[in-house]
Amino acid sequence: MSSTVLAGEGPLRSAPAPASSAASHPETSLKTWIAVIGSTLGAFMAVLNIQIVNASLADIQGAIGAGIDDGGWISTAYLIAEIVAIPLSGWAAQVFSVRLYLLTNAVLFLIFSAACAFAQNLGQMIVLRAIQGFSGGVLIPMAFTIIITLLPRQRQPIGLALFALSATFAPAIGPTIGGYLTDNWGWEYIFYVNLLPGALMLTMLWFSLERGQMRLSLLRQGDWPGIITMAIGLGALQTVLEEGNKDDWLGSPFIQRMSAIAAVALGLFLWRELTAKKPLLNLRLLLRRNFGFGMIANFLLGIALYGSVFILPQYLSRIQGYNAEQIGGVLAWTGLPQLILIPLVPKLMKRIDPRHMIVFGFALFALSNFLNTGMTPFYAADQLLMPNIVRAIGQALMFAPLSAVATAGIEKENAGSASSLFNMMRNLGGAVGIALLQTFLAKREQYHSNVLTQSVSLFEEATRERLHKLTAYFLSHGVADPAAAQHKAAIAIGAVVRKQAYIMAFSDAFYLLGVALLVALVSSLFFKKPSGAIGGGGAH
Repeated sequence: MSSTVLAGEGPLRSAPAPASSAASHPETSLKTWIAVIGSTLGAFMAVLNIQIVNASLADIQGAIGAGIDDGGWISTAYLIAEIVAIPLSGWAAQVFSVRLYLLTNAVLFLIFSAACAFAQNLGQMIVLRAIQGFSGGVLIPMAFTIIITLLPRQRQPIGLALFALSATFAPAIGPTIGGYLTDNWGWEYIFYVNLLPGALMLTMLWFSLERGQMRLSLLRQGDWPGIITMAIGLGALQTVLEEGNKDDWLGSPFIQRMSAIAAVALGLFLWRELTAKKPLLNLRLLLRRNFGFGMIANFLLGIALYGSVFILPQYLSRIQGYNAEQIGGVLAWTGLPQLILIPLVPKLMKRIDPRHMIVFGFALFALSNFLNTGMTPFYAADQLLMPNIVRAIGQALMFAPLSAVATAGIEKENAGSASSLFNMMRNLGGAVGIALLQTFLAKREQYHSNVLTQSVSLFEEATRERLHKLTAYFLSHGVADPAAAQHKAAIAIGAVVRKQAYIMAFSDAFYLLGVALLVALVSSLFFKKPSGAIGGGGAH
């Protein structure tokens, strides 16, 4: 394949050879591989910055004087800006050229990453995180677009395997890196950590992406009604999902207003995209069998991928009392095996039907969640090791084949829309999953507390005996008043009941994620075999 060039007609243009020529000359230029690796490194950092900050949120809140509730906007601002940037990227790359658009946003991402470490208050941090999130949101779909546009079909599985490191490995390893840096160096270093790999990314992209002409005339022809309604709708929806549980969902006037804005704006966006001559996103791609079912599976994957990364730290912190570094050590086993397995996936795709790999991967990911449905107060790092390894294997085997099958046959002129939709849907699934799990955990804890409390009655001999023993314990450890000792004993029993209720709620949450993955598995059964080979070979 010839060296990478930029498009005048679409987001990207390579110099593809005819099928027969490609088969006899399967080599891909070094420049193309450098572009792929550099762009996927950028996507990795963009995804990493979601989880690496969440792992250290408490330290950041304390440093800038933010309250627990308001501090959530440190993450929310990044996510809102990111999810708005993703669907804009295909069109913006045509306007400004891939090289200029990607390099500019990569530079902005690094500048505002470092700037976040110098934020003095919550307002500054929110603004800086929003700009960082927008520029980072560009890096994710652009990497995907470069892979499916510049690489010949036989080599795409290798590129998609690299991209899988950003989509599945980065969320898993984020808390590990964040916890280590925060505990040993300080929270500022979770932002500085982007600078060294970012410099490498910029060098690779500067070398590999050739200059292309900007097409500023497209600004006048742009689907501005679609852009505006999409930005407002997605921004409002992300706000609802991030803040809804904290604000009691529709019990809050703010959430009511944001929900109404999201519904109206997204409704207008869908109408606009289906009727415009030159829409921002080609939604008709969803009618294609593989892409449509791939979007469903990818949305559910987002729910489970980000949902599991959300509830595991919650469980380890709340129930087991782990600190950030200890939590990172547990979650590392959902990421480290992927480093070994993901490079093997392209070779497996040459020998195994990718559809079978997708089904098997979803089955393993679902199994890993079902393994966590029998949790006890002693269920900690050792017990989580096997489920985490099973999950890692499932994710590694499934992601690249899912991306390859879903986007097989997508024309180059539709690559920007396909990339934006596919990546946006996974991120949106993550937002929905986290919001759903927050509410689900609270409701299930209340349910189990009510059930358990009915069994903990003074009419029960076991309860009276336990209360008596605890009262005696407190009397023998410095509490002189029998009534006060009995009160402390009752509080201790209540704490045990609530802890058990939370453990049962976390078990239910893992069950819910397992069910979501089974639905994704069913969706993947409807894939038809793509025409032509999509198996990859070794990298050159």
